[in-house]
Amino acid sequence: MQPRNDAPLLALTAGDPSGIGPEIAIAAWQARNGHSVSPFYLLTDPALLAARARHLGIEVPIEETTPPNAAAVFSRALPVVPLEARFTDAPGLADAANAAGIVEAIDRAVADVHSGVAAAVVTCPIAKKPLYDAGFRFPGHTEYLAHLAGLKEGREITPVMMLAGPDLRAVPVTIHIALADVPGAVTQAAIEKISRITAHDLAARFGIAKPRLAISGLNPHAGEGGAMGGEDEAIIRPAVEALRRAGIDAFGPLPADTMFHPRARASYDAAICMYHDQALIPAKALAFDETVNVTLGLPFIRTSPDHGTAFDIAGKGIARPDSLIAALKLARLLADNESRPK
Repeated sequence: MQPRNDAPLLALTAGDPSGIGPEIAIAAWQARNGHSVSPFYLLTDPALLAARARHLGIEVPIEETTPPNAAAVFSRALPVVPLEARFTDAPGLADAANAAGIVEAIDRAVADVHSGVAAAVVTCPIAKKPLYDAGFRFPGHTEYLAHLAGLKEGREITPVMMLAGPDLRAVPVTIHIALADVPGAVTQAAIEKISRITAHDLAARFGIAKPRLAISGLNPHAGEGGAMGGEDEAIIRPAVEALRRAGIDAFGPLPADTMFHPRARASYDAAICMYHDQALIPAKALAFDETVNVTLGLPFIRTSPDHGTAFDIAGKGIARPDSLIAALKLARLLADNESRPK
């Protein structure tokens, strides 16, 4: 069953409390009127949030509430749904003792979306090492969300990472693997599956009736007819042809060095790239503070800032909430699009 998307609020997790998540959540709430921030409630430890605000010299009203009552709170105070776990407050110092609360916040946000009290999940960044030190067995945030979705749906879930900015949507086929391992991981099946999920979500959630997908090559000049590697002709081109036979407006393989100038970007709705940096470098170069990490392929909407925990600046009062604000706005837009009668 698909969760409802017409709930008034978004469920926001504060991420790793030793990072900048708590302070950008506060800043996003403070910017709610001037930036038309979509209403949200924050799943965190209220004591830590209040302590972080005092540490930063910020006066912010914090009100403990429940998800169904948070909408009435948002205009006057930052609505906080308390966790059962408690956090240690040490900005910049990751602590495995915080893992239980980090995971609890994710669990509860997903449960809230499935029960219909939240429209989407928005997550502040987490760090992997303290979670691993506490016994967390998933590679990262996205894989754990897919696990939760699979449990709820009773089927295999394939999450797809999209970096969505005002001028570019980019999707990597391979993500957090060594560059030397990329050629072996770029398969026709992977390109087709990720492209199908991207086209589906562009239509269902982004409101693009006939999505256009630009498929990058793997090698320089898209292999130049095999002169610079055979993967482009042997793997990527057959994937593009299969997608077109399936009715998806895909084209390529294209040389990546000519895919991202303004005229090229106008010809497609999303770029399917073969590896992490091929997608993320242009996305972040074009709009570092406004780009949002969107997880496609889940039975619920999830967005996140495109940056990490930023332990080095946590607690210094200089973290910018721009990407979180963009993530909140995009989550609301996607939820509204998906809930609109077709």
